[in-house]
Amino acid sequence: MSFDLTDQFNQDAKPHSAHVVVLGNEKGGSGKSTTALHIAVALLKAGQRVATIDLDSRQQSFTHYIENRRRWSARAGIPLELPTHYCVSRAESASVDANEAAEFDGFSRAIAAVEHTHDVIVIDTPGADTYLMRLAHSMADTLVTPVNDSFVDFDVLGTLDPTTFAVNGESHYASMVREARRQRRLIDGTLTDWIVVRNRLSTLSSRNKKLVGEGLLELSKRLGFRHVDGFAERVVYREFFPRGLTALDELDPAVLGVRPSLSHITAREEVRTLLATLDLPLSESGRRRAAARKEWYAVMDEPLQVHDIIA
Repeated sequence: MSFDLTDQFNQDAKPHSAHVVVLGNEKGGSGKSTTALHIAVALLKAGQRVATIDLDSRQQSFTHYIENRRRWSARAGIPLELPTHYCVSRAESASVDANEAAEFDGFSRAIAAVEHTHDVIVIDTPGADTYLMRLAHSMADTLVTPVNDSFVDFDVLGTLDPTTFAVNGESHYASMVREARRQRRLIDGTLTDWIVVRNRLSTLSSRNKKLVGEGLLELSKRLGFRHVDGFAERVVYREFFPRGLTALDELDPAVLGVRPSLSHITAREEVRTLLATLDLPLSESGRRRAAARKEWYAVMDEPLQVHDIIA
């Protein structure tokens, strides 16, 4: 089915008020779902009203991560922040046109339900070039592309000369993002902030790390993205998934299910650094909600004073 993204977006989607954060990369295993949940939870902890949408209807890693968080919260009796979540169902008829139309309808209904009632929408996309993946990229205010720190993942963005390791071209995905950003400018004049996040960074200096970094710097000038350091290769991130936890949750055995370790503390600092560099907008009303919640948590276990009872 041949959809024109600009026409379809103009006809079927209302101007959205929520800030849209899209996690995108055509290669699997780059940490999209992990990064997506950490962004969502960070925003929730900052008092923002957050909705999440999973467009990977086959794998549904993002959805499973959030379901695990909901189940662990109930089982442990601990309140954990949860977003308003939607998973767009996969259409499986014999017609490609009918499938794309049905999936678009599910996506547009999810957007319509939250665009004017939430501050931020976080969208996780599949590791494949699909119609909905392209549409989500064209809607992004902030596009986050996690890549593992290797030449295998670098190939998602650009090609290198095998002798000099100089960048000599851009990839299919990079070209798609360029077109999606162009269409976004045509729609409302907004330039998508594109951030490439280097995950699984080694703590040691290496030739590979240096060359990948130099390649990303050259590509960033050509394609107009920012590149920042993300998550190191830590077992703790994989351990978070079964309970739906993040590095930003309380370092408490009751929450984690295990005793906190140095890895938990280090991971928390990595995540905080990443979120600061993403520079996502925070609504003032959300900031006030977060401050009020923090104040309430601080006094909830204290005994009532006489003036509190009289009041």
